[in-house]
Amino acid sequence: MVADDAPWTRAEFEDRLRAVGARHYHDRHPFNVRMNEGLLTVRELRRWITNRFDYQRHIPVKDALITAKFDTPALRRMWLRRIQDHDGAAEGDGGIERWLRLGEAAGLRRDTLLSGADVLPGVRLAVDGYVNFCRLHGPLEAVAASLTELNAPELMSRRIAAFEQHYTWIDPAGLAYFRARVAQGRRDSDEALPLVLDWARDRARQEKAVAALTFKCQVLWALLDAVEAAGRLDPTAHRDPA
Repeated sequence: MVADDAPWTRAEFEDRLRAVGARHYHDRHPFNVRMNEGLLTVRELRRWITNRFDYQRHIPVKDALITAKFDTPALRRMWLRRIQDHDGAAEGDGGIERWLRLGEAAGLRRDTLLSGADVLPGVRLAVDGYVNFCRLHGPLEAVAASLTELNAPELMSRRIAAFEQHYTWIDPAGLAYFRARVAQGRRDSDEALPLVLDWARDRARQEKAVAALTFKCQVLWALLDAVEAAGRLDPTAHRDPA
């Protein structure tokens, strides 16, 4: 008879991690569903781009916190690349810059995006919660939370197709962020998943990893909850600018 707290096998553990994304990843959120169906107005899409940028600009911050937890040069080198993916190797490069260009392609001002003036309180709370989670927890849970990357490539591929089909008023060059993240997301999850599987060999650590990934999914879901709620409160939400 197997004890209730016996470790899952490596395959069972991986299945449980993947099941979190299948059930809770934000591709299932009504706002993302409407985005992919081409049902967002210009105002709604701009609001999402503006608020999602608060998350994007904090990705290298949380990755710096994770990098500082590693005790080997090899791990630090691997994770440092994630910071460079977003901050860029030079001025005018990287994921943050590509997101700013997405905003400009959608008719938003770069200086407004950078100011953060239009970021919703609920979005700030969700993003700060994720950064603090990575600050306060150990490497296992911080890396496990990053495993939303397992689901990101498929979401990005669908998003590219949806934008090309439904949001043709956005310059296709503005979709460069999504295109880059398809390959980056696969690489990142291919690196992070074995770490989590190796580090969590007992049931308690395995459950902590699953809980961390669930929390990260909730962060992304909460961000979209805030954006969607702001649209419901906006009397002009369903009217595009003239």
